[in-house]
Amino acid sequence: MTSLASWLQKDPKAALRSLDAHLARRSLAEFVRQGWPLLEPGTPLIWNWHLDAICEHLEAVTRGQIQRLLINIPPGHMKSLAVSVFWPAWEWVVAPETRSLFASYAMELAIRDSVRCRDLIQSDWYQEAFAPEWQLRGDQNLKSYFENTEKGFRFCLSVGGRATGFRGNKVVVDDPLNAKETYSESAREACLFWWDKVMSTRLNDPRTGTRVIIMQRLHESDLSGHVLKAGGYEHLCLPSEFDPSRRSRTCIGWEDPRREDGELLFPEVFTRPVLDQAKKDLGPIDYAGQHGQLPAPMEGAMFQAHWFRRAPAAPAKMDLVRYWDKAGAKPGKGDWTVGLLMGKDADRVYWIVDVVRGQWQADERNQVILETAKTDRQKYGRGRVHTYIEQPPGLAKESTDAVVRMLAGFHAEGDPVHRDKIERAEPVSSQARAGNLHLVEADWNAPYLAVMTVFPNGQHDDDVDATSGAFNKLAETQAPLPMDPLDVLRGIRRAN
Repeated sequence: MTSLASWLQKDPKAALRSLDAHLARRSLAEFVRQGWPLLEPGTPLIWNWHLDAICEHLEAVTRGQIQRLLINIPPGHMKSLAVSVFWPAWEWVVAPETRSLFASYAMELAIRDSVRCRDLIQSDWYQEAFAPEWQLRGDQNLKSYFENTEKGFRFCLSVGGRATGFRGNKVVVDDPLNAKETYSESAREACLFWWDKVMSTRLNDPRTGTRVIIMQRLHESDLSGHVLKAGGYEHLCLPSEFDPSRRSRTCIGWEDPRREDGELLFPEVFTRPVLDQAKKDLGPIDYAGQHGQLPAPMEGAMFQAHWFRRAPAAPAKMDLVRYWDKAGAKPGKGDWTVGLLMGKDADRVYWIVDVVRGQWQADERNQVILETAKTDRQKYGRGRVHTYIEQPPGLAKESTDAVVRMLAGFHAEGDPVHRDKIERAEPVSSQARAGNLHLVEADWNAPYLAVMTVFPNGQHDDDVDATSGAFNKLAETQAPLPMDPLDVLRGIRRAN
């Protein structure tokens, strides 16, 4: 009889415990399975292949195969437990000297997972199964920071929080942006600044240190979009419904195992009825981001390209508004200045007649606005085009007034806006959906529609603002817009 067989016969329970510990030491997925009842005693573990995928990629980070990892996955798929709780506890089994910084958009979430991780490490199961030769230091054992006697530590903070004095082998952010702040440009920009300027300096050795981001997609310009655009990240992308054209493949030889278009990611829990209800609750925009990991729906969100009726020319007689959403930027960078000409005909059909767009510095931009006003007058007649300059909240009124003064002799005025972009866009979106918005065929159609059809998840929204502004000005007037007084006098003379 072999020694192993003898051991199994003598103390089968101890032998099985030793075998379980050996398997958990070698496999993060097995570690999660065994540790699950300690953290979720009242919730049965429903295992799915996506958890294997996450664990395999986290193991690859630990082994040094992946230095930068981005995981996009829908909410409710155990990502926080796997990444922020089980993974750092498992790493200390194999590498207790590991130093990690973990962050989330809210400090209470970061602390929640820190405490769970610490509880797991201090559990009887962990201590008996792995018999670590190290201990948690009693003088460095806080909810947000704990350290072991091998000098490894786990530190947590919120996005935007200070990490001064802490440097680790890896930095991890789990849900960097609150879904409620998806459409807050300032919140998104603050998150990107924090990741680029703060967390990038928190690695002990930038040559070997690792970065991990795990989140649901929320916006084209969220942290995922930012790092994907910059490049250098291994991308594990797991949408709720499979799209063969976007099959995820990674450097460790993994690929999404699904084959059928629309095949579900986690069918045991996120069934078809559950996802159908999520589509109703979230709407097409947020569902596409959070579940599809595609923040701009393939068929558009508030505007779809096929809603715009095309025509070679607009009617000759219309009320006309040229609406400017102006930006000051370096050439080729930043936001766009857009001046959109919209008309309303006698049947109250709306026509997008012309779009002028570019990235100009202030002086050049103002000259373009002036020259466009001159062109409009020459083409459509004096007083036919009423020009508005958008004045967003917080923007100095003097800037708008300066442009209006420059347009002396034209019908021009500032337009202070107070509602958010989505609210302002809803009326014209409804008209477009009803087929009441026509587009004059021209070279500017393609870039214009490219911006419109990804709103509000696109990187730019200047065309949308100009469209909303022009439509709202035309829609609020039942009578034709006022004509130039000189044209009125000329009409009186002709009549007499």
